[in-house]
Amino acid sequence: MNNSVCWPYFDPDFDTLPERIYGPPCQVCIDNESMKGCTVVKVDSVNKEGLLLEVVQVLTDMNLQICKSYISCDAGWFMDVFHVRDENGNKLTDQKVINEIQQAIGKSRASPPSQQQQSNINNNNINSIITTMTNYKTYCKKLIPLLSNSPEQYTAIEMTGTDRPGLFSEISAALVDLHCNIVEVHAWSHNARLACVAYISDQSTDSAIEDPSRLSSIEDHLTTVLRATTNPIGDGTLSYPDVKTSELLGEGNMTSVERRLHQLMLSVRDFEAPSSPKEMKGRKRMVTIESCEQKGYSIVSIECKDRPRLMFDTVCTLTDMEYVIFHASITSHGSYAFQEYFIRHVDGYALDTACEKERVIKCLEAAIERRVCEGVRLELCAENRVGLLSDITRVLRENGLVVVRADVETHGEKAVNAFYVKDVSGNEVDVEYFTNSVKREMGPILTLHVKNDTTRRKTTSPKRSPSLSFGGMLRSRIERLSHGFII
Repeated sequence: MNNSVCWPYFDPDFDTLPERIYGPPCQVCIDNESMKGCTVVKVDSVNKEGLLLEVVQVLTDMNLQICKSYISCDAGWFMDVFHVRDENGNKLTDQKVINEIQQAIGKSRASPPSQQQQSNINNNNINSIITTMTNYKTYCKKLIPLLSNSPEQYTAIEMTGTDRPGLFSEISAALVDLHCNIVEVHAWSHNARLACVAYISDQSTDSAIEDPSRLSSIEDHLTTVLRATTNPIGDGTLSYPDVKTSELLGEGNMTSVERRLHQLMLSVRDFEAPSSPKEMKGRKRMVTIESCEQKGYSIVSIECKDRPRLMFDTVCTLTDMEYVIFHASITSHGSYAFQEYFIRHVDGYALDTACEKERVIKCLEAAIERRVCEGVRLELCAENRVGLLSDITRVLRENGLVVVRADVETHGEKAVNAFYVKDVSGNEVDVEYFTNSVKREMGPILTLHVKNDTTRRKTTSPKRSPSLSFGGMLRSRIERLSHGFII
């Protein structure tokens, strides 16, 4: 009798197959010794489409300031150096944060290659790749967290259209009327366009809305709200509203909310500024493009005021416009940032026409300006309840304040609301009057922080008369009242 035991055969090379398919793992080195005032993050890896944006996204999501960077993504290899500081301008000393950076960037490298890269793989390996992908898919899946809770519990809504005073308040009120609970919402306004991404749930069940007829009704209702505008933009045409309910930002999708807002703004052509040709003539361009004929690159140079998340915004825009960054140099001096990108289109060609160059310049300038909000930043924290956002935005509207940017989130039983607002008539916001109005109308707000950012671009703002005439004061008051009656 044979007592031998038969075991299934396991190929010893199976565990290393992902590495042979996708290249060696990403090497992340974090150096706190070389530089005195910052931490150096070095990333070496086999390059893949979109990897630079993913790495920049990781650093940005951790609220790190990229003060200097050197990028080289040529010859199929990714070698980047980032000089970073925390949000307080200090070196990274928390080992937990350092470990999170290494793990997050490593996961970025773990995602499968694009279809274009897969087509370049030798046909002899196709069968083994297909066999492995089934088991490897779970390991490769990556999700940039957008909510404190699982996104599967909520329905994502995307909205774009022509902006107008009070529109964000009308959207909030419409969702309450439709028995929707607003869990999280982010909205940008730029050049008279609005882009908004929101997560909603059913008020009665606090779960995602899946009924197709109800989703269609929500889309139709919000489209009507967005369409009710009489103010043309740009060249005199209207930006037609678009509302979509989808799972675009759900599990398995690596598109962050901010990247999606950039894409939505690009889709409504917010880079077409409504400024007159005379105003554009005297304006200094932040972006210039030159040609490097010897290497076949187009050199994109950016010079503007430095701010957080600037590199993410520019890299994101170039990537979404289907340009590949091969080399780059990022630095900042004082309050100004200098960025230089060596790019080609995904088809391998440099920018060869004046029309294409002008479009890239306008899109990059729009991406830089979208976050720059002149006005007052309001931060409100309160007990979460149905209709809270609608009530807050109604008070803003009744006080003649226009929301130019909004970030609203819920954390358990608390709702955290951050708004950038400005006066509808262009005057300075009366912070004390508004604060008293909020406390009177809203009752017990847990916290209310007000930060005045009106001096952020003081050098480019026109000089304002130290006192208002009686006619100007009367006109301002009439405008406040008229916008307070908008439904």
